[in-house]
Order: sequence, then structure tokens, then C-alpha cells
Amino acid sequence: INNKDKEQFVNTEDLEKYVNDQGLNPYGKPLKEINTQHIEEAILANKLISKAEVFTTNSGIVKAVIHERKPVLRVITLSGENYYIDTEGHKMPLSKYYTAYLPIATGMIKDEFAMNDLYKFALFLQKNDFWNAQIEQIVVAADNEITLIPRVGDHRVLLGQLNGYKSKLDKLMTFYQRGLNDTGWNKYSIINLKYDKQVVCTKR
Repeated sequence: INNKDKEQFVNTEDLEKYVNDQGLNPYGKPLKEINTQHIEEAILANKLISKAEVFTTNSGIVKAVIHERKPVLRVITLSGENYYIDTEGHKMPLSKYYTAYLPIATGMIKDEFAMNDLYKFALFLQKNDFWNAQIEQIVVAADNEITLIPRVGDHRVLLGQLNGYKSKLDKLMTFYQRGLNDTGWNKYSIINLKYDKQVVCTKR
């Protein structure tokens, strides 16, 4: 597995067992009878894997190089679905071996919204060190309006629709730096970014 030094979503023993169960175990077979493409297809049946390269060496060894999919967001819907969105914007199942430390999107979330708008927003958060550390939860209402739950500060951030989220978070950053640093991070219960060029706060 290409990220063997990190926590892994997949287990090599599980993959080996699945390949064996499909009758594809290459052990003891002549090289000409080993179908590496079929082994690759069996490995790729695991939806936590993005790419598999299976090949034989000159010394008669069959090798498999496996690339795991990388999640950027965890989604938990009101209907009970629980999955990741990966770096390509696709749904990705959870793993029984490792839980990624990511922002969690909850609420009335449709697949299309998760794989497009929320995916792009999660990528933005991931690429920004501060927001990646600060945003713990993304709550989605029926009209796709967004409320953010931060890790630091006992308040909620009303983002509204996701359009223009970069400028809205810029406003919030300015408010954090110039406002909350002076008044304290727990003075307000709600910070509303929905209005143009304004930050409207509700005192606790």
C-alpha cells in the first residue's frame, strides 16, 4: 500500500483473502496462467482503493501496488447515510480500520450537493491551515444554507448559501482578528456572514 507509513483504510490480509476467494491466488501457478488484470479488478472491487497495479517480476514474483482513495470530508445525512467524499469528488465508504480526522457535514444533504458544492468547499478548507483546523462541522439545512460549527469558540457561524464562501470567510477571519481577540471568543452565540460587507453578531 503506497502510504504504508500512515494509518491505512484497507488491510492487506483482507485483500489477499478476497483475491483467494475469487480463485485468483497466483501461488504455485506458471506465470503464463496468472492474469494480473483480473487480480487488479478484484482488488479494485474494494471502494476504498483508487488504483491498483499488479505485475510479475523477472524472478517470478507477483507484486501489487495499491493506492488508497483520500477523503476530504465526512458526510452524515438525516436518512442515516455515512460516507466520505474523496479528493476526486466521489463517495467513498467508511473503513473499519481507520477513521479520518476531517470536517463532518450533517443535515439534509443530497448526493449531488455533497459531491459538488460541499466537495469544493471541503477542498478549500483542506488547503487552508487555519480553516482546516477551525471548522469542525458543516450543518446543511433543507435549502442548502450552511451553518459552521468551529472547534475554537462557543459560537455558530451562519454562512448562508455556499456561493461567495471565500469572501465570507475572509470577513470572518478579519472579525476573529479584530473583534474576538479583544472581546473574547465566547461573547457571541451566533456570527452571521449572510449580509454583504457585514458581520452581524448575537450576544450570548
